[in-house]
Amino acid sequence: MGNKFKIKFRGVRGSYPTPKANFLAYGGNTSCVEVNLGDKLVVLDAGTGIVDLGTELVREHILSSSNPLERKSICATILLSHVHQDHIQGLQFFKPVFIRGSKINVFGLNISNEDLKDTLQDVLFDRVFPLGIDDVKCSFDIQNLNDSKVVVIKKDEEAKIIDISNFNASDYDKQDAVITFYKTPAHPKNGCLCIRIDYAGKSLVYATDKESYVGSDKRFIEFAYGCDLLIHDAQYTHQDYVSPVLPKQGYGHSTFQMALESAKLAKAKRLFFFHYDPNYDDTTLEMLEREFSDVDNGVEFAKEDIEVVL
Repeated sequence: MGNKFKIKFRGVRGSYPTPKANFLAYGGNTSCVEVNLGDKLVVLDAGTGIVDLGTELVREHILSSSNPLERKSICATILLSHVHQDHIQGLQFFKPVFIRGSKINVFGLNISNEDLKDTLQDVLFDRVFPLGIDDVKCSFDIQNLNDSKVVVIKKDEEAKIIDISNFNASDYDKQDAVITFYKTPAHPKNGCLCIRIDYAGKSLVYATDKESYVGSDKRFIEFAYGCDLLIHDAQYTHQDYVSPVLPKQGYGHSTFQMALESAKLAKAKRLFFFHYDPNYDDTTLEMLEREFSDVDNGVEFAKEDIEVVL
């Protein structure tokens, strides 16, 4: 499995895509982060950023052999923080799903008592797409996930979900990826999963669509404590958050100040702001970057195609 822990931002925008020239310096695609754990691929959310990733994976698959029967299979574990459109809207355009022999696991937060497969079938495939979810060509395993579960990826094995009550850290070593979850209730209407990946002695925390509290979210701080890299929702400026005309408090998103406070309290080694409001063009984000970015102290703005190696 190796020990390379590499992250690539595929989509950093919140709410809806912004395919306009003055929005592309930071990126116009919605939430998607590619995580390579040795030779294992984990994808955090399936916004429109997943589309280009899929195209690249299929290209690599085709180039792996001139004989279609000998080509290397595409294997990926997709973790959905929740099923709001900006986090799933690229899934039905993820080309590996339609490649026979691909193995795609989709684990995500289900809505109330609904099955995740039924939800995705309803909102992405059967009703709004030419193909039904059962028409896809790959091995497409869709399972419900919540913060009472742990996802483990061992060498030479596919990802599997186990109950946290049955999880014993001593059963795993640094070459095994252990993925844990914290469900923040502050995102309407059913909450959102924050995701922590521990692998090869390093840790990544992905905290999209997370609103903080006065004095911070203590449970989240404990969850993220000591991580090497924190990707944190920063959808709004403070001015927009408290706007007298259209306040954003209660929308389930943080300000840049909230993200920075969470990173400091959690003693995160690096922070990337993420999930920018679709109304913020390049000029606005450049202004915010001048105000909040501090590369020397590990505070940066996520941009599409940036790669980080832990």
